[in-house]
Amino acid sequence: MSARLYPLAVGNFALGTGMFVTAGLLPPISADLGVSRSAAGQLMTVFALAYAVLSPLLAALTSRMPRKRLLLLAMGVFVAGNVLTALAPTYPLVLATRVLAAAGAAVFTPTASGVANALSAPARRGRALALVMGGLSVSSAIGVPLGTWLGGEAGWRATIWMVTGLGVLGLAWVAAVVPEVRMPASGRLRERFAPLAERPVLAVLATQLLVFAAGFTAYTYIGSLFDLPLTAVLWAWGLGGVAGNQLGGRLTDLYGPRRMIIIGLAASTVFLALIPVANLALPVALVWAFLWGVLGWLIAPAQQFRTVAAVPDNVPIGLGLLSSAQYLGLFVAGLAGGAALDWFGRTGVTALATAFGLTALVVTLVTYRPARAPVPARVPAA
Repeated sequence: MSARLYPLAVGNFALGTGMFVTAGLLPPISADLGVSRSAAGQLMTVFALAYAVLSPLLAALTSRMPRKRLLLLAMGVFVAGNVLTALAPTYPLVLATRVLAAAGAAVFTPTASGVANALSAPARRGRALALVMGGLSVSSAIGVPLGTWLGGEAGWRATIWMVTGLGVLGLAWVAAVVPEVRMPASGRLRERFAPLAERPVLAVLATQLLVFAAGFTAYTYIGSLFDLPLTAVLWAWGLGGVAGNQLGGRLTDLYGPRRMIIIGLAASTVFLALIPVANLALPVALVWAFLWGVLGWLIAPAQQFRTVAAVPDNVPIGLGLLSSAQYLGLFVAGLAGGAALDWFGRTGVTALATAFGLTALVVTLVTYRPARAPVPARVPAA
């Protein structure tokens, strides 16, 4: 099973690097395009909004397409978007090309999760989803720091060309290894949103939006929160994310998603509040970033497992909505974090991220109740 899932993880690695790396490229982007750093941060915001809006729409349009062909088409669109980003001469054109790249990502990631779900046995589903989504966490550990360093040395466009190469690698590997998988088709747009009428689904999506709003309010503007070497901090966070994602998959299989989500949310919110302490010295920052990465990515496999349980009859739709909620959270983080940075500085960003985390924890505790054990039938007395 793992051999067939690795190409999907590599595809997510390319997508994650392409989106998250802009957080480490704000200075060279703002200098090259003549915009402020908060405006440069909106490249991630536009990507996230386009992903959130396009994911369910494109899923409806492509629902009858074989999954492997769809994966290849999605990665091809992502590669084309990044080529145009690297060539775009002005800020508005760069924004437009990020929408195209987001369209490819909006199809690839939920489709990859659906394929992983279809290829795995129920007892190993948490680990399978963790492996595929691990591409995103590995991108934060390797792709983002490497791209940040490359952008500082050779310009931010060189980093985008690197992302393009990663996308081509993912496309070729999917073509060579991933088997064809067919899933139930749902071509009507109304059916894509039908799960929103169910409370358990809304609860999952609300948690996902708030989790990503909390984490990426801090991450998007992390360069403005630390006076320490940014690349080192990003490396530590990314390595923690890899560990947390894999650990989260195994612990979800062992202990269930609810416990993992609540533990991860509570602890990661505390770490968001400790950002000023982490900025005191590089060793402290590295330990803080690693543990924050572990705790933040611990939640991802559990949320996917929770989604599959909420919509067992239409997993692709559920995972697509989960991805939309995730990127809507990134959009909220980009806008709200940029405003907090402009108005209140780094203290405002830290306070806002912590507030999002606390809200996510409260919402989850209220809406995600533990499953009740079945009441044994009463046997009549003889």
